[in-house]
Amino acid sequence: MLTILGFAMIATFLVLIMMKKMSPIAALVLIPALFCVFVGKGAKLGDYVLDGVTDLAPTAAMLMFAIVYFGVMIDVGLFDPIVRGILKFCKADPMRIVVGTALLAAIVSLDGDGSTTFMITVSAMYPLYKRLKMSLVVMTGVAAMANGVMNTLPWGGPTARAATALKLDASEIFVPMIPALLVGLLFVFGLSYVLGVRERRRLGVLTLDEVLEEEKESETVLVGAGGSGEDKVSMRKGATGGEAATGGTGSGTDTPEGSDDDGFQGLDPNRATLRPKLYWFNALLTVVLLTAMIMEWLPIPVLFLLGAALALTVNFPNIPDQKARLAAHADNVLNVAGMVFAAAVFTGVLQGTGMVDQMAKWMVDVIPAGMGPHMALVTGVLSLPLTYFMSNDGFYFGVLPVLAEAGAAHGVSPVEMARASLVGQPLHMSSPLVPAVYVLVGMAKVEFGDHTKFVVKWAALTCLVILGAGMLFGII
Repeated sequence: MLTILGFAMIATFLVLIMMKKMSPIAALVLIPALFCVFVGKGAKLGDYVLDGVTDLAPTAAMLMFAIVYFGVMIDVGLFDPIVRGILKFCKADPMRIVVGTALLAAIVSLDGDGSTTFMITVSAMYPLYKRLKMSLVVMTGVAAMANGVMNTLPWGGPTARAATALKLDASEIFVPMIPALLVGLLFVFGLSYVLGVRERRRLGVLTLDEVLEEEKESETVLVGAGGSGEDKVSMRKGATGGEAATGGTGSGTDTPEGSDDDGFQGLDPNRATLRPKLYWFNALLTVVLLTAMIMEWLPIPVLFLLGAALALTVNFPNIPDQKARLAAHADNVLNVAGMVFAAAVFTGVLQGTGMVDQMAKWMVDVIPAGMGPHMALVTGVLSLPLTYFMSNDGFYFGVLPVLAEAGAAHGVSPVEMARASLVGQPLHMSSPLVPAVYVLVGMAKVEFGDHTKFVVKWAALTCLVILGAGMLFGII
């Protein structure tokens, strides 16, 4: 019964948000509360929620201060050289813009943090997508998939969890997987090219005279440093005969009320918050922070708290300026923190009622006995739905050891099982239980349901490509 109710709860949540009948925050809170009553444990709802909040509080704190830290780094211009290089490549060609989105997301993902990747990628690319009326779900989908492949880095989380759960060395798992992961990343770039060509056919081939023209600063947009004004954009019909970018937009590209769709807003190269004299200090501080994360010198929330405080103090020594920077990023902080604590209700009920345990046990029990020698393949396939419907902690510490034990009985080594368990990460990064995805859709002003409908099929295909490459190379 718990198994059925668990799957029913997840399905109800996904259907309601994809049909836009409820907001994600409301659905994350109300649906598990209702199912908790169905299970007959309504009296313990408070305990389950508090347990969930306790488990996710460090994640919420990390995201809050990470948003402040990297928001300040975006404001002061740390990432401008990378962004300028990508934008120079993109010009105003929709195909190049989509490929550039994947490339930028993959590069920034080297820090191992999804929220950071999405903040920088959206801050850089959002103005181009809006100005050229491109589909914003293409941007969020491509960024999520590129980050999902890169999330398998040893300091990204899943590899470390798999190594810990099965008592293996992380390098033993990750290094042999590199060829398969590279194939997956190349597939994402190839998919980005196809999606970009589709956008080009819909919008036409465009020519942008000046991508980052000096603009008159008038309001805070995305990173709190945007300007408004007219970019010199010349448009012509593409070779395919498509009209210039003046037509309708794709899913998720509705202009928010009150926004200036004619203004190219975002990373203004002349914004008042730039600190060129402190560039190398900020670069060194970021390198030290990322090194400390990888080396685990301190808990990640503590590192970001210290980093944010230091970045604010050095770059903006005046108190009013510090308050202005905090206010500029307050919306993102509040939205993400709210989503995380709402997700705590969902995960708290799933775990507290025992639904997750029963769902995992059922999945293992339904595996036919004849599939025993192929448990690595089975694990790779199962990693898609399981890492989407539950947290990485639940999958790697709850399900993977059970699967590994079943595999060991048929001669499948634990390291093969661990490698196979990484396959589902491109899909996992768009799971409603991943806090970083709310940074992505929130900053891009995309409905979570629209993002889900677009990305699931492509992300699942990326996972299967990685699995196929792993089997072809004899890694899995």
